[in-house]
Amino acid sequence: MQIKLAELSEIDDVLALHYKYQVDSIPEVDKKDGFVTTPFTKAELTDLAIKEKGLFIAKKNGRVIAYVMAASWEFWSAWPIFEFMIKDLPKLKYHDQILDTDNSYQYGPVCIDTSVRGSGILEKIFAFAKEAMSERYTILVTFVNKTNTRSYAAHSRKLGLDVLQEFEFNNNRYYEMACLTANRI
Repeated sequence: MQIKLAELSEIDDVLALHYKYQVDSIPEVDKKDGFVTTPFTKAELTDLAIKEKGLFIAKKNGRVIAYVMAASWEFWSAWPIFEFMIKDLPKLKYHDQILDTDNSYQYGPVCIDTSVRGSGILEKIFAFAKEAMSERYTILVTFVNKTNTRSYAAHSRKLGLDVLQEFEFNNNRYYEMACLTANRI
């Protein structure tokens, strides 16, 4: 297995994996096993990979089997939910730091193909992405839809993220979660 920053030639494969588990395209019966909510275009993922250096992938036998997205709040600000979260950052404190767009970044979504779930790939790709982003930020922030119990369990139990708060946006309830990117604070 290979974990790396995605290249332009791999973006179509990331989009295919994303679409397979996107809330608007995944069968209702499969949502209990996790889903991703935000749709993306090829242009957006190109910017994420090239400008932000925040599209991380895992490949097995030449096939993209997992991805993690991570980027500055500026990148994410085009989406309404992230704009909402940015405005709320100064109200949040984590490890004695008030959050802002300079000390934190938005992690996620993350998507793991069902064929490799439970194999430890989540922990590996998460650690790789977090290490890469730790060069620029001290705090990772993310959110999980409260109906996505599998994702919440993975982020809280497997990855050790802490719940900062719960919030509502667009008639959905979310956990906002965080962790330190390195032991520098």
